[in-house]
Amino acid sequence: MKRALAMLILLAAPLAHAEVDSSILNPSNLPIPRYVSLKSAEVNVRVGPGKRYPTQYVYKRLGLPVQVVEEFAHWRKIADYEGASGWVHKGMIDGKRTAIIVGKSQNLYAKPDATSAPVIRAAKSVVGEVKRCEPDWCEMEISGREGWIRKADIWGVKREEVFDE
Repeated sequence: MKRALAMLILLAAPLAHAEVDSSILNPSNLPIPRYVSLKSAEVNVRVGPGKRYPTQYVYKRLGLPVQVVEEFAHWRKIADYEGASGWVHKGMIDGKRTAIIVGKSQNLYAKPDATSAPVIRAAKSVVGEVKRCEPDWCEMEISGREGWIRKADIWGVKREEVFDE
């Protein structure tokens, strides 16, 4: 019995020191974390990275911003603005940038300045496409209208992010 146990330990030892292929753990070579959006109106979120894992819940909101926090092969672990997380197939997310209004209803302005004319008022939880971001403001399109909103009033962009379409 002792000899069989010793053989098992010797056989298992190389596995403990085996290196994991990093291309499996970050196959996209894109930054983690990063913001993306849901590509479908119905997305199954699983407890693990694969179809064999049970569905935890289902998103039913096309374009919802989510954050990729981990990758494994063709699967992405995502988190939403409320902190829920789980695994989705990479085909269910899109690089299109969106953001969601957080807190309370917010005005979007004609310019990145709260003293400029309001263009549209968006309710809490409204999702819009992010066109570009400056240090403190982002330009968004909601219901075909474009306007500027403070980064602090949305979820879906990093605080330090600056970009143009």
